[in-house]
Amino acid sequence: MSTAVKMDEETKSKLEELQAEIRLKTGKKVTQQELLSTLIQSAVDSRAEFIDSFRDGTVALNETELKAFNQGQIASGVETTEDDIDDVLYG
Repeated sequence: MSTAVKMDEETKSKLEELQAEIRLKTGKKVTQQELLSTLIQSAVDSRAEFIDSFRDGTVALNETELKAFNQGQIASGVETTEDDIDDVLYG
């Protein structure tokens, strides 16, 4: 069973460009329905990355990434102030 999907002209044009490029490069004719199904499956397969593409700003690090980041830090025992940093950066 098919359902109509509404899209603006720019999106429709991009879909048609993809469809044409697939035919040119592979010799295979795909329908827009096949193309949309494949695009959706690709998004489902990389769900986290796809969802993150809709976030505003930066994405929070996961636990593994936080551990990797913190492994590169050391405590020197010296407290550094903003003025110290400004002196180093700007003289």
